[in-house]
Amino acid sequence: MSSSARRHISTPAHDQAAQHGADSLRPLSVLFSQVLVAFTVELDNEFELRMARLGFPGGRLSLAAWLNLLGFVGKSPISFKNLEAQSLLEQPQIKQMLGCLERWGFIWIDEPREGKDFSPIAQFQTRRELRDGFGSGRGTNARTMVQLTPMGVCAREGWEPLPTTVEDRWRKRFGDEAAGGLREALEAIQRQLEVELPGGLVDVRWRRRPFPSRTRGPVSGLPLPTLLSQLLVAFAIEFEPRSDAPLALCANTIRVLSNEPTTEADLPRLTGCSPESCGLGWQLKPFVAIGPDPAAKRGHALRLSARGLLAQQQYHRLSAEIEQGWEKRFGRQQVGRLRNAFLKLFDLEGNGPHALLISEGLVPPPGVVRSGDSAPALGRMDVGSAALKRMRDLVIQTEAFVADPVHALPHYPMLDMNRGFGP
Repeated sequence: MSSSARRHISTPAHDQAAQHGADSLRPLSVLFSQVLVAFTVELDNEFELRMARLGFPGGRLSLAAWLNLLGFVGKSPISFKNLEAQSLLEQPQIKQMLGCLERWGFIWIDEPREGKDFSPIAQFQTRRELRDGFGSGRGTNARTMVQLTPMGVCAREGWEPLPTTVEDRWRKRFGDEAAGGLREALEAIQRQLEVELPGGLVDVRWRRRPFPSRTRGPVSGLPLPTLLSQLLVAFAIEFEPRSDAPLALCANTIRVLSNEPTTEADLPRLTGCSPESCGLGWQLKPFVAIGPDPAAKRGHALRLSARGLLAQQQYHRLSAEIEQGWEKRFGRQQVGRLRNAFLKLFDLEGNGPHALLISEGLVPPPGVVRSGDSAPALGRMDVGSAALKRMRDLVIQTEAFVADPVHALPHYPMLDMNRGFGP
């Protein structure tokens, strides 16, 4: 990045963003996403370390699962009905997430029977009879109760202080002006939202009901990832009904494809996402033409179909239109201030071996999967070949994030809602 690209913007949005080149003209949704992913990766690593110290190696749990659901499960059992009301999620989302959390041993669904061991290792070792629908949420209803297991209690105690801990690190790393300015800019727009939104990132495309209108005043002191997630969700709410393809797909895979063939194996590098989330799947198939990879004996090469090219054009057009709409609704100066706050995080130069300060938080500490640690996942006795490949993918992804966060971080978070971001 040139020295001229590092000048901080002090005037509104696009007029001055042009001074920074094409990278600074990233849509607002991309800036939300890249900063949210950077925060999440740093927080996930710290949580993984803390769980290992408590005797739960492999006890990974995503920030989205905590902000959206597990944070509402306290010392006393809570019903599905109350979880739905407090989390603002719909029942299918709740069942899916709670099914995974049950299978990994963070929660009990219904009261555990006295003397019965519901831990993942006990289930694996003894093949005990499990709850009907164990790990899927099947058979649950509004009256079904959810309770933390001992591991879930540890996870809650570990998660609760982490958003503040990581934000404090950001203040020390970037300085109060940059980190505090980002929070103030986010809060200035979040206070003007007209709907109540969940605390974490959610997929809005398949929601059956709109989010409720806001009836209470602004809440101060929300976690920084909640502010980022809510504004990204607000952006997606406007984007999804007007686009043929989901925002997550448009911003990542469809964005990097063209009418020329691209090897499927290159997609993780081009998008910053995992092979599972950016590769050929049912959601992507309507938008691509598939052929054999001319440079390899096996594998696919992808190019955008006519429908895919249209979706790519829609993505760029809608992103610009929504940001212009935000400038009218929230104030051009406020939106420009927010864009400037994001760009400043990517402008600040590192004091050590890394070109940018934002890279420093992406460096994984020893003992976590992103640094190459191979602890078995919860419920597993060993590390299988598929898990080893996933770990290698994580290490490669992390190295790319650290080396070039501006270009390597994904343009929309492809979150595993239970175990963290990618790959």
